[in-house]
Amino acid sequence: MAKAKTAFVCTDCGAEHGQWQGQCAACKAWNTLSQINLGAPGASPAAKADFRRQGYAGEKSPVQNLSDIDLEALPRFSSTIGELDRVLGGGLVPGSVILIGGNPGAGKSTLLLQIMCLLAATGKPALYVTGEESLQQVGMRAKRLNLPAGELKMLAETNVELITQAAQDNKPELLVVDSIQVMHSSDVASAPGSVSQVRECAAYLIQYAKQTNTVLFLVGHVTKEGNLAGPKVLEHMIDCFIMLEGGSDTKYRILRGQKNRFGAVNELGVFGMTETGLKEVKNPSAIFLARTEEDTPGSLVMVLWEGTRPLLVEIQALVDASPLGNPRRVAVGLEQNRLAMLLAVLHRHGGLYMADQDVFVNVVGGVKVTETSADLALLLAIVSSFRDRALPKELVVFGEVGLAGEIRPVPGGQERLREAAKHGFTRAIVPKANVPKGKIEGLEVVPVTKISQALDAIA
Repeated sequence: MAKAKTAFVCTDCGAEHGQWQGQCAACKAWNTLSQINLGAPGASPAAKADFRRQGYAGEKSPVQNLSDIDLEALPRFSSTIGELDRVLGGGLVPGSVILIGGNPGAGKSTLLLQIMCLLAATGKPALYVTGEESLQQVGMRAKRLNLPAGELKMLAETNVELITQAAQDNKPELLVVDSIQVMHSSDVASAPGSVSQVRECAAYLIQYAKQTNTVLFLVGHVTKEGNLAGPKVLEHMIDCFIMLEGGSDTKYRILRGQKNRFGAVNELGVFGMTETGLKEVKNPSAIFLARTEEDTPGSLVMVLWEGTRPLLVEIQALVDASPLGNPRRVAVGLEQNRLAMLLAVLHRHGGLYMADQDVFVNVVGGVKVTETSADLALLLAIVSSFRDRALPKELVVFGEVGLAGEIRPVPGGQERLREAAKHGFTRAIVPKANVPKGKIEGLEVVPVTKISQALDAIA
């Protein structure tokens, strides 16, 4: 009997090694190699052999000039949910593979069940494969959400060979596999959820989707750190990776694109969790601006740029005398190292000493800020709390702060200002280079070039 082959695979980058070693030679990560069983040489399941014999392993593609490729061959179509279409770059692309991750209870299965039922009701053949729940459980959810479930095909299965065989028989245009971590292949001698199983099952399903122009949704689990579970190579194999953020403490869910071969990265979609499922929020700025009636020191509204649209978000700061020798710097929704850097800039170029103060900052609504346009708003909110002086509610701020104390421009300045004016803001402190050429009705724009000028503007 042939001896089973083994290999050591890096769980971060997916690189294979012939023997175990402490550091991955490809990505230089430590202690990330895990042993996998590649199966006996020549072993091949009957279902996989049938799948390949029927032509889905791929015929030879002709070589073409780039200019001769027909770009209209695969038109997008809507998922019936506008916020999801926005995150995906304009809709679903035939043959694309979309990986959706999120914490347990975030609403991944609910969102996909809504999409599949609505598309199936419009005449799109759809197949929903559940490996974690029974068909009765999914049916109860669909009934509770009042979804049109008459046309959606269902399958409870975890074997990828049987799943592709069922897809081959039913020829769906959309296929959901919930979830990739519970799938297994007969050709891999390891437990479901292992590095080798996740990689091989995903590769097998992706191969089917690409060669039949089927839209494939894969549901992925996340670790306790909030990262996608399984090998890092899984994120490289798929076309689009989106995360559904939010938990039981809030009714809002944020769908964020982290990789997209067909659209913008870091696009944002906002949903509200209701008794009838996830409902899209058409004006997300409104939900993040539910401020208190009283003027509160340390509270300020900034304008972020998320994907292709501006987003108004409230930022809060609390500065208090510290009883500790090493004062605390806590940032929720912002990068903590950037907070420490901006406090040093404020001391050096603004003349405000906070080395003996605890500083806490928070972005309201659970939004995670990844761009630098929040710098100026963050500093002014800190100064407002430090001086115990509330800023006007009709004030909006954005701009990047450099180490020399200069205020740098940010992309989309005019669109940000128009969004602020649309929500009733009457005054804006912005970088001088972002001042629009034409006047925006109802909005006074205050240009600044240095941090000292911004401090004078709120004095």
